[in-house]
Amino acid sequence: MKVETPAEQLFFVTVRIETEKGLGTGFIVHHKWTEGKEGLFLVTNKHVVSGTKNGCFSFLQSDGTVPLLGQKYDIEVDNFEQRWFGHPDPNVDIAVFPLSPILDKIQSRQWKVYFKVISREIIPSKAQLEDLDAIEEVVFIGYPIGIWDTKNFLPVARRGITATPVSVDYANQPIFLIDASVFPGSSGSPVFICNVGSYSHRGGLVVSSRVLFLGVVSSVFFYEEDGTFRFADIPTAKVSVIKIRQMIALAVVFKANTIFEAIEALLKQVGELK
Repeated sequence: MKVETPAEQLFFVTVRIETEKGLGTGFIVHHKWTEGKEGLFLVTNKHVVSGTKNGCFSFLQSDGTVPLLGQKYDIEVDNFEQRWFGHPDPNVDIAVFPLSPILDKIQSRQWKVYFKVISREIIPSKAQLEDLDAIEEVVFIGYPIGIWDTKNFLPVARRGITATPVSVDYANQPIFLIDASVFPGSSGSPVFICNVGSYSHRGGLVVSSRVLFLGVVSSVFFYEEDGTFRFADIPTAKVSVIKIRQMIALAVVFKANTIFEAIEALLKQVGELK
């Protein structure tokens, strides 16, 4: 498979996470914090790794240039929860994992793996956020209900729309809502705007492509028996939804900047940032 277009590249940013609790989605980001200092980090939700003892990351194999579809390496990790660093705000459902130990293990085994990373270049600036329309089409990549291409080991893309403006902090939190069907296994899925060829702009039609990384799927809204609504973590395992508690197609997305807040808090803790 050639990995050339923006849409094709999105299928290679995620890593399937499996624990004794169930399944979740992780993805890889690049962060440069000082001159000459940069690194790769895995990102998911706190609730995906909370209470876990053992975890497994699935990576696609590579011939050194292109992905080898249908061939993967599984990296098992013990003391799983302890290896993740959660965002310092307990209400922000973001956890990060320095990828260098995993890459060192891969290199020591002389394995070659294929993945793409999300860089800060595709995170919208404040001006770009304000330029977004109130309703935008979004895609998110992951493993809903554990579904993936069992032959090629590729994730699944889903589509939705922004249900609240991305430029606004919903309920004074660093989140926005999307109208989309989100299921167990989708926790930790990266959310993008991916327009190929053209897209609508406040000023009209723009003949160009754009890919913007907006944030991370975290939780969904439930309709309760008493007629109230609330959001709760997306289960990592397949569960039966009780009739009096109905999951509705509204999901919470933590904004992209919360990831880098978590990374920089980690770097401060280990003395990389003053």
